[in-house]
Amino acid sequence: MESFTYFAPTRLLFGPGKLNELGDQELPGKRALLVTTGGKSVKANGYLARVEAQLDRAGVEHVLFDHIEPNPLRDTVNAGGWMARVEHCDFVLALGGGSVMDACKGICVVAANPGRDVEGNEVAGDIWDYAMGGTAKGLPIPNDLLPLVCVTTTAGTGSEVDAGAVLSCEETDEKLRLGNPRLFPSLSVVDPELMLTVPSHLTAFQGFDALFHCVECYINNAHTPMGDIICREGIRSAAMALPACMHDGFDLHARTQLAFANTLGGYAMVCSGCVGCHGTEHAMSAHHHDLPHGAGLIMISVAYHQHMIDAHVCDDRYVDMARLMGNWLASKPEDFIVELERLIDECNMGDLKMSDWGIAPEEFDAMASNALDTNDALFAHDPVQLSHDDVVNILKASWVE
Repeated sequence: MESFTYFAPTRLLFGPGKLNELGDQELPGKRALLVTTGGKSVKANGYLARVEAQLDRAGVEHVLFDHIEPNPLRDTVNAGGWMARVEHCDFVLALGGGSVMDACKGICVVAANPGRDVEGNEVAGDIWDYAMGGTAKGLPIPNDLLPLVCVTTTAGTGSEVDAGAVLSCEETDEKLRLGNPRLFPSLSVVDPELMLTVPSHLTAFQGFDALFHCVECYINNAHTPMGDIICREGIRSAAMALPACMHDGFDLHARTQLAFANTLGGYAMVCSGCVGCHGTEHAMSAHHHDLPHGAGLIMISVAYHQHMIDAHVCDDRYVDMARLMGNWLASKPEDFIVELERLIDECNMGDLKMSDWGIAPEEFDAMASNALDTNDALFAHDPVQLSHDDVVNILKASWVE
């Protein structure tokens, strides 16, 4: 048995109807910055009103910040942190998917670590002081953060139980990591009832992201025994639940199973972490901010994993994953590709094209450089190290006219 360290301190309320218990919990403050997206879904579906009612029942005041983008931006995070500070909020509540939860982790940092202007006046801090890679400074976070509570409305990132975030900067075309043990949410609610209204294409984008978290953490060259257990169940659950959710979005059992796979993906990242497939996609959506993260992953996943299979660096793990995805007779690593392509087609994602989001082959060289420069920590955990040309070739192999 290998040695490992495991630390995941978030209190988790999981299951249908669990949002109704939020007001009974011991919340970490008395005035919350309630953060959600600039879209309409959480309001139209009544989720915002339900969370507000739970906060009211708990005697917690709240102010709304509803400006988070699908790929949360540096400036938006900084603005949210400053609003939390000037409104004297003592904790942050994220209502939404991975973009909202990631943004809130940054907001918790900025709110507790303001900057100073040239005259010494307190001003909004900059999350790029603490993000890692690229043009970010990667500085230690000096002050204790505002506590974070998460109510997730999607099954995608697992950010409700991990201590990391991914944030973007339009000015520099960067999508960088934020990570610190203090970023674990203090409390998270995963209520699959809030996921019943997610459209099918977004269900696929988010669900494949959850699947790939487990897949990548399983082949990570620093995988652990604890992580292996989590990843294997996450892969099995995601592969079973995704087609059912696509067939009937109101299938609460399937939604619950996919939500479970998503949360397991978050725990998997606590154990090891994602690899170069995620690093490559981060560069794609850093150059094209409207590209959904899951869509980018789906488009490059076959080529990435085929590269690893051709290198024969973890054949047994690919065979095992093929079995977990439904082929109990799998005997060779290529069977994983067959199962992955089957699942992509079964979820009606086989026709995705990079050109649909304005990506052109002429960008691949710059994307490869961006990926390797800004997400070197992810590429360091690939089963076999990828060169610049390798990344370009993966992008080329994923291109569809």
